[in-house]
Formats: sequence, C-alpha cells, structure tokens
Amino acid sequence: MSLSPSPRPLRGPRRRSLLASAAGAALLVGCTGGPGSGDPGADPSAAERARARAARDSEELAARYAEVIAAHPGLTERLGPLREEVVRHAEAFGGVRSGSPSASASGTASAASPSVSARAAGPADDSGAVPADEKGALALLVGAERKLADRRARALLDVPGELARLLASVAAAGAAHVFLLTEG
Repeated sequence: MSLSPSPRPLRGPRRRSLLASAAGAALLVGCTGGPGSGDPGADPSAAERARARAARDSEELAARYAEVIAAHPGLTERLGPLREEVVRHAEAFGGVRSGSPSASASGTASAASPSVSARAAGPADDSGAVPADEKGALALLVGAERKLADRRARALLDVPGELARLLASVAAAGAAHVFLLTEG
C-alpha cells in the first residue's frame, strides 16, 4: 500500500519543527559554557545593557503592533495575542507594561515608551508609517519580528547563561510570530 501525499501543500515550517527548534536552542544555550555562564569575570554591565536593549526593543515592537492594530482594526483578533506576548517579553526583560492597543496609534506609541514616538518605528522601519493595506501592514510586522529575532539570536553568545536562555526563548517566539503572521 502506498501512502498518498498530504492534500494540503506545506508552506513554511510546521509548528512541531518550530517548537522543537526553540526547545533545542534553549537546551544548547543552557548547556554551553559561553562567556558569562557563571564566570566570575563576566561583565554584568554588558548583560544589563543587553537586557535593557531587549526590553526596549520589545516595547518598541509592541508599540508597532499597536500602531498596526489602530490603523487596521480588522486585524485586532489576529494581532492582539501576538502583541500581548511581545508585551510579556518586554516585562521578562525588565520593561514596563504598556497600555492596550485600543488607543489611537500615536497615543499608544507614547504610552508604550516615552521615546517610541521620537524613534517612530523602533526595530521595524525608520519611516514610522503603517501601510494603508493590511497585507503591507502584516509585512511590516513580519520584517520587524524577523529582524529582532535575528538580532537576539546573534546576541546569545555575548550574554550570561540565564539571559541567553531568555533571549533564545524570545527569539524563537519571534520566529513563531513570523510564521503565524505569514500563515493564511
């Protein structure tokens, strides 16, 4: 008996692959003896700077999600849970909880971080403008999530063990967000 191929075409990685990759990355990071993994000579100020940057990046990404939700209310159901997860990431890095995305785009960006409106777009885009079409707005978020996940993955080798594990976990979540944003 031959097995017939799946009726639906595969597009991107499967959820199991993403979860297995995230778990594997967390295990590898937890098992490595990189700089700062308990070394007494590790630079705590560098770790604190990395933690503060990660918190700020997550706050800016949450503000970007809020701007897209404000510009495209039809995406609220899809983007709301992802934004909430990004807010929890900011909190895990020591950031502060920002307001809900129901406010206007500029008001929400200001509530997330006093300097977000000055930076306008955070890790996503320097223009600060949310595209008028939903597809373009989702592509903006995909780019922001991908760029931030990549930057966090590169930073893993330069931070102490516990922070590296947190960065690996959040980078994996960002990669999962990219998948979810491009799905459907």
